[in-house]
Amino acid sequence: MALAQEDIDQIQLLIKKTLSEMPETLNANVRYELDLRERTIRVEEELKHQRELMVEGFKQMDKRFEQVDKRFEQMQVETTKRFEQLTSRIDHFMVWSFATTLTVGGIVIATIKFL
Repeated sequence: MALAQEDIDQIQLLIKKTLSEMPETLNANVRYELDLRERTIRVEEELKHQRELMVEGFKQMDKRFEQVDKRFEQMQVETTKRFEQLTSRIDHFMVWSFATTLTVGGIVIATIKFL
């Protein structure tokens, strides 16, 4: 079964057509891959930038926590001082109250004995 010249010509045309289209498809694939690589690089750069922003934010949060800790310690010191002052005042009140009660009791007893 020999091929006719027309069949051979048609096969040659198909091969030429396919070969002429191949570089375009290869070129398109290469362009697509380059685009993907560029996008990947841009995404990686953006992720790096986001990571840097997050690290900076965490540093600022740590500073803020340190400030809050200092304020809390100051509040504890102030509260302790106030509590000590209140305790001292209550102690003085109790001493004065006891002394006043004894004095009044002594005066009442002395008055009763003289009458």
